[in-house]
Amino acid sequence: MGVEMGIIEPAVRLRPRTEPSDPAETGVLSVDLAALADNWRTMTRLAGSAECGAVVKADAYGLGLAPAMRALLSAGCRTFFVANVVEGEAARAVSQDAAIYVLDGLVPGAARRLFAADLVPALGSLGELDEWATAGRKPKAAIHFDTGMNRFGIPIRDAAQAAERARHIAPTLVMSHFVSAQMRDEPRNERQIEAFLDARARFADIPASMANSSAVFLPQRPHFDLVRPGYALFGGNPTPYAECPVRPVARLHARILSTREIEPGATVGYDGLWTAPRRARIATIGVGYADGVPVGATACDAKPAGEALVGGVRCPFVGRVSMDYVVLDVTDAPRDAAQRGDWVELLGDGVCIEDAAARAGTIGYEILTRLGARFSRRYAGI
Repeated sequence: MGVEMGIIEPAVRLRPRTEPSDPAETGVLSVDLAALADNWRTMTRLAGSAECGAVVKADAYGLGLAPAMRALLSAGCRTFFVANVVEGEAARAVSQDAAIYVLDGLVPGAARRLFAADLVPALGSLGELDEWATAGRKPKAAIHFDTGMNRFGIPIRDAAQAAERARHIAPTLVMSHFVSAQMRDEPRNERQIEAFLDARARFADIPASMANSSAVFLPQRPHFDLVRPGYALFGGNPTPYAECPVRPVARLHARILSTREIEPGATVGYDGLWTAPRRARIATIGVGYADGVPVGATACDAKPAGEALVGGVRCPFVGRVSMDYVVLDVTDAPRDAAQRGDWVELLGDGVCIEDAAARAGTIGYEILTRLGARFSRRYAGI
């Protein structure tokens, strides 16, 4: 199959109804690594003179850390952000040279593993600064300031103390995080930038970073020295107020396992939440909430929810999303595209991440990061 280092060549990428696939597969996640690399280049151009890093936490937003990092490294990315030490160690196994920041900071007792893997913690308290100073001779660290998130970060009022204690380490980055970067006109954005400038002034010679995916597009252009997109790299829309500026990366297809005709008044699924208003043709696909399809996509008589693309036609979910299955109303789909064994699209060009999320009452980040381990994964484009 042309597999090398876990990457499957474009020639074998899933194309529903036109290419054969393993009959044991009931769900396939196709990851376009060329689109991922191109999205990074797009964000790099938008960042201007700032370096463009990449946030690859949560297994690269559910799409696979190792193949995603290899694609980004090939595109020129040299700085990565992960959530915790275990993710950092996995990232270090992919690249011995990249800068890898750990956003959890310094968990008590984790200094030895951080230092051994040459990981850089984002220190978010004075106590972390003191503990990290004992990890080695001038160990590298990011200094994380809280400008309004109230989650991680050293309070701005303690910036002077942080600067004093940082003399015992080697700061490589000063950073903060926006609360509402996806909202262009949110006054809080300006207040956070001003607060960060106050803290950064005490670290004038250290590179600074504040912008996630959405913040790259803010009118204030708070790019500083390094931007750190994540969601946008993987095809999520960082600008909900405008057309998505990046390419889709993930495409999710599920196989039809059975079809049947039901009469008006028949119910579908657990608890009979959906009642057929007409004679209908329904199809059961082999994915469910165990695979990351949100239960919130359940459709009942009073609330339509999830959709799949079947033969180019949007077909609604009917009834409850269960652990392993979702039922679709395929009455309006071409009959020859809705046969047992055929594939339907749950994510892709026809059903974008944001649309799937909205119909499930959640956010695109959750859609991506919950993609289940049972999906066959195919990587193409690099």
